[in-house]
Amino acid sequence: MTAPALSVSRPVVEELIRLAALEVPGVVRVGRGGPRWRALLAGPPVASRIEEGRVRVRISIVARPGHALVPLTRQVRAAVTGAIERLVGLEVGEVVVLVDGVGA
Repeated sequence: MTAPALSVSRPVVEELIRLAALEVPGVVRVGRGGPRWRALLAGPPVASRIEEGRVRVRISIVARPGHALVPLTRQVRAAVTGAIERLVGLEVGEVVVLVDGVGA
């Protein structure tokens, strides 16, 4: 007997991505830094594409001041990958983390 198929919409996957990133110490928020008009032009802070069972992710974050950015992006990438694979059962093809600001 085969397991039932699971269908998950892209907004659900993107909310999981956002929540996973927020759990990483050093992430102030998922979103764009700078003035609000810039965020409107830049598009959504979380974008995903699901193709052939693989998820490609782009996420923009604002980091806490004083946090080393390279380890922070690695932690965000690992948290997002783990959440997608564990909770949804999809394979992760790529996670691009953009640090778009530092501060509150």
